Amino acid sequence: MTITTLRRQLLAGETTPAAILGKLAGEISARDGQTGAYLSHNLESALAEAANADLSLPLGGIPIAIKDNINVLGQPCTCGSKFLENFISPYDATVIRKLRAAGAIPFGRMNQDEFAMGSSTENSALQTTRNPHDPARIPGGSSGGSAAAVADLTAIAALGSDTGGSIRQPASHCGVVGLKPSYGRVSRYGLVAFASSLDQIGPLAQSVEDAALILQAIAGGDPLDSTCLDAPVPDYLSGLNDGVKGLKLGIPKEYFGEGIDPGVRKNVEAAIQKLAAQGAEIVEISLPHTEHAVATYYVIAPAEASSNLSRFDGIRYGHRAANPADILDLYKKSREEGFGPEVKRRIILGTYVLSSGYYDAYYSRAQKVRTLIRRDFENAFQQVDAILSPVAPSPARKIGGFSDDPLHEYLSDIFTLAANLAGIPGISIPCGRTDFDGGKNLPVGLQILAPHLGEAKLLQIAKAAEA
Repeated sequence: MTITTLRRQLLAGETTPAAILGKLAGEISARDGQTGAYLSHNLESALAEAANADLSLPLGGIPIAIKDNINVLGQPCTCGSKFLENFISPYDATVIRKLRAAGAIPFGRMNQDEFAMGSSTENSALQTTRNPHDPARIPGGSSGGSAAAVADLTAIAALGSDTGGSIRQPASHCGVVGLKPSYGRVSRYGLVAFASSLDQIGPLAQSVEDAALILQAIAGGDPLDSTCLDAPVPDYLSGLNDGVKGLKLGIPKEYFGEGIDPGVRKNVEAAIQKLAAQGAEIVEISLPHTEHAVATYYVIAPAEASSNLSRFDGIRYGHRAANPADILDLYKKSREEGFGPEVKRRIILGTYVLSSGYYDAYYSRAQKVRTLIRRDFENAFQQVDAILSPVAPSPARKIGGFSDDPLHEYLSDIFTLAANLAGIPGISIPCGRTDFDGGKNLPVGLQILAPHLGEAKLLQIAKAAEA
């Protein structure tokens, strides 16, 4: 059920967009009760779009599931939060307009950590999403619903958002392909903001080629997003099969130290050796400021979240508390009732680091360290074409495993969030399976990182690794 296969069948007249939607609806009915990836889906609306699908377009007739923090006109956009539980979007995000222009049909709203804050999808206020490979385990997060649906074959492909690994980590845990584009490569207009200097929309798919097809459709400048670059968009499919012969691939020594599960290390190292066998030169490199990445991220991201989430005040839209004593009480009660514990934690942390007397000690210093982390990558890419590493230190953990230990959960993003701080593209592709903490045959992901706007090379290497 890849995009490539379905497009071939559509063009040959072997199936129709309506038949594909009907099949998906059947799969959702049969299996999503256990997985819990979908918050909602409107088959009637999708079938109306399918009736007018232009099969000559690159994604003509293909349904794409959408993370529930990306606005689609007339559909819910809850962000996994009680604050927006009844909110209906009044407009299309730019990525949705571009998907439709390429012929795709947005179908389904996918569960996520509340306001994309989390690495497990346990922070959703609306329902629990489970890993299709082991229902006792998390799918990863925050784009856990998107990854779980693609892995469960209840979605052909999906859009997610990635602020510190939220596409790549669930892709790794669920055994699918997840691509975070460079910052500025894809418009953020219509994405509900978590941390505006870190957020990026990208695809989750069953193959590297499918991810390239979706990126081709959604990439490019947008006058509605001042951070979106008006740089030429290359043909991501043209060099997809060029292989890795002659390329230099860097292995950061800081990403292979203590704390990695032995099964993850074994599978990632085996994938690296297979790329070497295809002709790639493997080079050890150093990213010396890696040890500061988690602390830097958890100053900058909450600070931006504190600012962005101030718009949820109970006045203009979203949850409004009943019978407040005055306007200040309305603010306090609406936010207290509407936000979950992780969102409150990050708002409080972000407000603290931005407050008078602490701004220079925390936020200003974190921005300086962010520059050092970006320079680490710039120096590394003068030596190598791309960087290889694990996506996560371990496979998917059990649901509820870190419920009383948020710091441990934050550390699970140690290999992914530096790419967001540096603004570079990254991809997770399946590279094997391993046993972990009583679980059998759990997926492991290989992460590939490339220079800014280097998605074409990134996809080329990912395709070789996939093969």
